Amino acid sequence: MSTNTARRPWSGEEGIALILAMFMVLVVSLIGASLATVGRTETLSSLNYKTMSQARYAAESGLHGAANYLIHVYVPPGADAADPVTGVYDLTKSPVEYNGDPVVLTTAEGAESNYPIKNKVTTFEADAAGDLAMSNTKASYTATATLLSMRRFTDAYSGGQVTIQTWQITGIGQIKGAGAADVEVSAIIETQRVPAYRYAAFATFDGCDAMTFGGGGQSDSYDSSKLVGGNAVTSKSDGNVGTNGGLTMNGATKTTIYGTLSTPRTGVGNCTDASITALDISGKADVKDGLVQLPQAVHWNTPAAIAPAPPTTALDFKKTGGCPAAAPKCTAVGDVMTITPDAGVPVQMGNVTMNALAEVHLNAGTYEVNTLSIAGNAKVYIDSGPVIFKVNGLDATGAEIATPIDVNGGGVLNNSLNPQNLQFVYGGSGEVKLNGGSKSAFLGYAPNATVNLNGNADIYGAIVGKFVNDTGGAKLHFDLQLKSWAYTEGEPTMTSFTWSSTH
Repeated sequence: MSTNTARRPWSGEEGIALILAMFMVLVVSLIGASLATVGRTETLSSLNYKTMSQARYAAESGLHGAANYLIHVYVPPGADAADPVTGVYDLTKSPVEYNGDPVVLTTAEGAESNYPIKNKVTTFEADAAGDLAMSNTKASYTATATLLSMRRFTDAYSGGQVTIQTWQITGIGQIKGAGAADVEVSAIIETQRVPAYRYAAFATFDGCDAMTFGGGGQSDSYDSSKLVGGNAVTSKSDGNVGTNGGLTMNGATKTTIYGTLSTPRTGVGNCTDASITALDISGKADVKDGLVQLPQAVHWNTPAAIAPAPPTTALDFKKTGGCPAAAPKCTAVGDVMTITPDAGVPVQMGNVTMNALAEVHLNAGTYEVNTLSIAGNAKVYIDSGPVIFKVNGLDATGAEIATPIDVNGGGVLNNSLNPQNLQFVYGGSGEVKLNGGSKSAFLGYAPNATVNLNGNADIYGAIVGKFVNDTGGAKLHFDLQLKSWAYTEGEPTMTSFTWSSTH
């Protein structure tokens, strides 16, 4: 038996290979097109990111140019005689208005400044507009500053009026052409009113050993409005100290800051010129509440020069003989001398020495002296305040005297224990010696001088010096009332920062 096997015919199927080939070509083409699209998208994305970053750098350049002008060049109204506040600016509005419109300084295209002083407009325009060169293009920048608020107050150090402001600054960066980008950055630059005395002690120097505590010295606090039996009740807290540089603490006797140390510096350890640390500590020493890092160094204004300058002749107050002949506004009853200045009129004296068991009573007023020395066996009573000693500290040739202020605190009796009632103000760089006592309450402001706190007695109040040294065991008690008593101009700070793309 035979089997007949039929073969399947292939007629009509010869084109399937062509169809498959064409399909594969289509798939490959689609993949290639997709890859090209992805590549192009990534290229454009990279270009966009690059130009966006460049535009942001440009916008920040505009912002920083405007901020630099406002912080370091611009003189605010009131401080500039040609730019008065009264009758020009409407301070009741925010933004502040001039001629019914917000006060604005701008270099933005199509916008105009609204400010009454032309040269301030032109100076701003020079500082707050320009170009940044890129690898194959350039980015331009402009800026606008809007005055949000402005206020005036009496400065504790100068006694004059100062102006503080809040500005909103907007910088715009722009790149044209391929990958064009527009970026806007904004910030608030604010100058605040701050307590003139907010530390028990502050040293303005920015290097090592700006402040030194040792030998049992300490800082703490009290409240002059809450005396008990005429005496201060101290608390082991709020004795904060600060410096633009470093604090060195040492000694075999317990030395303590009952509070914080504030400084722009960081770190604890050996302080050297090459590595300035915040705290160099050894022995029985401690900062109870740790370190606070300041965002920037704190600026302290130099007191204005005394004009006209006080005389350089000697003026000695002694127990016997009554008031010295050259002592103005001085009266004597027996051996007791009293000085009472006329309201608003400074008493000028030369090189003042209170010694030889002298008893002198001082009433409120400004005392402009060349030098001041109060020896331990004199008694100086503060009958009413504030008594403000402004010290010139120059000899007849105009050279600085080595020690223009030498006060033995045991001889100073400020029974109110209110340090506002006795103030020593000195703008030179000589040595200031301040000793303590049971009723030694005063403020020492000498931001360019070396202030030495001598002896192991009590000092109630606050001290500012270039260098502040407490190595003899003085007990410095900060009056909490100072935090809300007198104010000065703080440092300009940036309180916010935002950015966005506008294209």
